[in-house]
Amino acid sequence: MLSRVADSLYWMSRYIERAEHTARLLDVNLNLMLDESPTSADHRWQRMLQALGNPKSALWTGDPYALVQTLIFDTGNKVSILSCIIAARENSRQVREQISTEQWQRLNSLYLQVTRPEMQSALHAEAILAGAEQPTEFLQQVMEGVHQFQGVSDSTMSHGEGWQFIQVGRYIERASATALLLEAYHSDLWSQPERIPEGNEYLEWMGLLRSATAFEAYCKVYTADLTPERIFEFLLLDQEFPHALRFAIDNLQHALEAIEGESGRSRAEPLRRRAGRLQAMLNYSSVDEILSGDVVAYLRGIQIECRAIHEAIYNLYIDYSVQAALAG
Repeated sequence: MLSRVADSLYWMSRYIERAEHTARLLDVNLNLMLDESPTSADHRWQRMLQALGNPKSALWTGDPYALVQTLIFDTGNKVSILSCIIAARENSRQVREQISTEQWQRLNSLYLQVTRPEMQSALHAEAILAGAEQPTEFLQQVMEGVHQFQGVSDSTMSHGEGWQFIQVGRYIERASATALLLEAYHSDLWSQPERIPEGNEYLEWMGLLRSATAFEAYCKVYTADLTPERIFEFLLLDQEFPHALRFAIDNLQHALEAIEGESGRSRAEPLRRRAGRLQAMLNYSSVDEILSGDVVAYLRGIQIECRAIHEAIYNLYIDYSVQAALAG
């Protein structure tokens, strides 16, 4: 596969995953506004920004709807929904012949949906943000559009090398986002482990689970008994839930192995080892061992490994020298 094709498929997938993650965090925090004091509002929105990597162009000023508008429509913000979907569509346009017609139609439809308010009138964006129900409805439509695109990708595209690069992009983005989300919630979940939780803290724990689309899946495993340790264990180490970190890394490793087999790159061993170490770190760790140590350092270590895997993918498959390519 040409390096430019692999690059576009990889980033198309990362951007579409990032758009869905941003939409989900906004949706959860807008719903939590119904049960909060002004003090808790400040903390929740600042925590959400931390979970998004503290984007420089998105600052908390005390106005949730201004922040929501920035994170939806600001094209100068790399995590805004509009920026991500525009970038995903542009990458898909560059490899139009490599994806299915259904993929292109679904992504193009989502692009038109989110750009139409900007193209028609800035007042339309303000109208979307005029009430609590309207932005929530808009965000739900974005998430549904992303889910439809991902479902269409899995069902209409041959599961060859190109599809595997889409999986790599999806799961490396998801793993990084989940680790950053858990880090953002860390101080709220474990700052005072011996204290009896208050009623509003259960809303915070539910908010974390819903931020990873995990509330119903968690309840099927643990019933509705919400505890910080079990929530952390589920989102970090569950091997069957799609938004759990372990699940994401397992699927990332499977996709990298498939790409190595199809491409025949003999130099892929360092990348496979790096991803394998991260996979083993999650597969053979217990939640008690992790919580007894420095949890923030552990989560940041996962983020560092994800960035290193990204760089290794680029060096091996995308931004490689002619000499390296001839060497195999």
